[in-house]
Amino acid sequence: MSLPSTCLPRWGLLLAALALLSACAAPGSVATRYRCEHGIDFSVRFVDDSALIESSRASDVLFRDAGGQGASQTVYSSARMRAEFGLGSGGREAVLRYPLLPLVARCVRD
Repeated sequence: MSLPSTCLPRWGLLLAALALLSACAAPGSVATRYRCEHGIDFSVRFVDDSALIESSRASDVLFRDAGGQGASQTVYSSARMRAEFGLGSGGREAVLRYPLLPLVARCVRD
């Protein structure tokens, strides 16, 4: 049995969505929890060159930025927010910057 040609684009989209979901659930992408000032807490998963941030307020996908200051600092950004990871003496701190609010929240990894 073969599928009609009109179904093929739908199958392609379905397979792409499944591939994306399986990449998010990959063993190397374990969520890390952070607690921040201003009552903000979130979990983050790093997948390829992106950071998937989940909080009670919103979900964001941030892409790796070249704007890190040090060797251990990693910066991710989108139009809505900027996140800096690997801060502090042990690398357990982060900063979230919301330029539209403006708000800066300092965070610590659980």
